[in-house]
Amino acid sequence: MAQKKLTFEQAMARLEEIVARLERGDAPLEEALALFEEGTSLMKQCSTALDKAEQKVAKLLPGPDGAPAEQPMEVMEP
Repeated sequence: MAQKKLTFEQAMARLEEIVARLERGDAPLEEALALFEEGTSLMKQCSTALDKAEQKVAKLLPGPDGAPAEQPMEVMEP
């Protein structure tokens, strides 16, 4: 069954539900495995969304010639 594309927030909420259910330890083995697989898929989806957001976030700082230059997040200072 193909899962519909969830928003980041929906995927995180569902992932939290799955983790809570698995932590309770009351799911039968087959259900626990299915939940684990779904959780893994959601984790990848959320990770991809965060990676894309991180790539978009940049800070404009003066470059060597004084003109604004885009800097990646890793270079940004508080």
